[in-house]
This record gives sequence, structure tokens and C-alpha cells, in this order.
Amino acid sequence: MDATHRIEGALAAAVASGEGRGGPPRLAAAIRHSVFPPGARIRPQLCVAVALACGDDDPALTDAAAAAIELLHCASLVHDDLPCFDNAAERRGRPSVHAAYGERLAVLAGDALIVLAFQQLADCDSVQPARIARVLGHVATGVAMPHGIAAGQAWECEPRPVLRDYQRAKTGALFAAAAAAGAASAGASPSPWLVFGDCLGEAYQVADDIRDVIAEPQAIGKPTGQDVAHGRPSSATEFGLDGALRQFDALVRGCIEAIPDCRGANALRALVRAEARRLVPLEMTTAHAARSPALLQEALR
Repeated sequence: MDATHRIEGALAAAVASGEGRGGPPRLAAAIRHSVFPPGARIRPQLCVAVALACGDDDPALTDAAAAAIELLHCASLVHDDLPCFDNAAERRGRPSVHAAYGERLAVLAGDALIVLAFQQLADCDSVQPARIARVLGHVATGVAMPHGIAAGQAWECEPRPVLRDYQRAKTGALFAAAAAAGAASAGASPSPWLVFGDCLGEAYQVADDIRDVIAEPQAIGKPTGQDVAHGRPSSATEFGLDGALRQFDALVRGCIEAIPDCRGANALRALVRAEARRLVPLEMTTAHAARSPALLQEALR
């Protein structure tokens, strides 16, 4: 079974487990709305890819870790879209959870997704149960204080956040957790994978900053121009579009160089290159610049 089918199967089972008889049906619907249809699933794909590169001798634990990572990511998106943060009406090309189900259910859905994530690891039918605590620790670090995604969101509430601290917490932390959890689920040392995951996550955030300036909303499934509108730290506003593109290229090269020697190294390099092309395709930057370079400057004001 390929990684995509493994991940979707694990997520479907996780969501179904929370829809037991007698529960509030609208909350269950809001949770399902937040998880399906899928986005890129790059974080759980990273978790599975690292586990495969390290032998993947406990696939049940790997799948539980991958599902937990994605459920936490979905929870962060539900909360990020709330009126108290971005007030985003769309996510993944359709109404955000609070737009579809109301603010109260969106808060509860995000909270429930966080708990459901950790239930996947607690209930995992692992053949190496001694590894679960280590995997759980890495997953928790990716969301917790002081440097997890909760801290990343909180940096938006500070008067003068440091851009790199913000990017590494908001996005890099869960990527690092995904890579470390994948290694730990396969019985390998997570330490060499933390740098790789952190670097990939930072690249992903810089790409998001770039796309917020030059992408079409329908192409990325959410509104653009949000960094400027909400006064958020952004590589595009701090370094200009050209500087952000150079930063992105450097981070992608750093990700590839950080991949430890392993039998799956070539597959991981290919994954990073493919994801870089998907996030910031050459035609996106050239088409927008050709249409009007002045628009780029206006967007950054």
C-alpha cells in the first residue's frame, strides 16, 4: 500500500472512531469537514517517508503518528481561520469550518481534533509499544510551548516577533515533529532528522509568504493578501519578493543536504524537489511578474 492510501486510511479510521453513536452530529460533521477532502498531506507524507527510509518495521505506529500529525495540522487550520485570528471564509477551496458550522462548533472541532490526534497514539496496535512514548513526545513537542505551533500562532499576538522564530514555530515545528516521529516509529534515532524537518517546514512557510503575494486565491484554496491585512511577519514583506524567493531556494537546498544517509535518501530528495515545484512553480512567479511588476510592489505595501 502506498503512503497516500496508508494516510487516508488511517485518517478515515481516526475520524470514524470519534463519530460513535449518540454523539453530537454537527460536531462530527464539522470535524469531517476539516479533515476531508485532503489537502497536500505533506506532513504525514513526510512522517511515512522518513519511516520508510529507516526501515518502517512498525507500520501501525507509523500510520498512527502520521494521522496524529495531520489531525493536529487540521486543528491548527480550524483555529487559524477563526474570526479572532484570520477570519478566513475559505479553506482548501471551500467554506472554512467556522463559515460552514459557526464559530462555537469550529472552536470545539479544533479542540476535539487535538484530543483525537493523541488518541491515535494511545490506541495504536504497535508491535513495538516501547517506542510509543518517544513518538508521542516528538508529536507533542511540535504543538506545545515554547516552540510548537501554539507558540507560532501566539507570536502573531506579540508586538515585534522575530521572523525566523515565528516561522520555525508556526510551521517548522510540526514538520520537525513529523520527521522525528517517523524515525522514532521505525526505531531509528530522531536527532538527525530534526534539522531536515525544521528546514523543510521553514521553506514551506516562506513559500506560503510568497504565495500570499503572487498566487491566485483559487489556485491555493484560500484568500491571499492576508499577511499584509493582518500585519503578520512575512519573508515577502521583510526581504521583498526576490529576497523571499532566494530564501526559499536556499532552504530547499538546505533540506536536501540535511537528509541523513539512508536507503530512502533518493526518494526523500525527490519528494522535497517535487514539493518545492508544487509550492512555488516557476510559471507562477514569471506570469505574475510579466503581468505587472508594479503589482508586486503594491501588494507588499
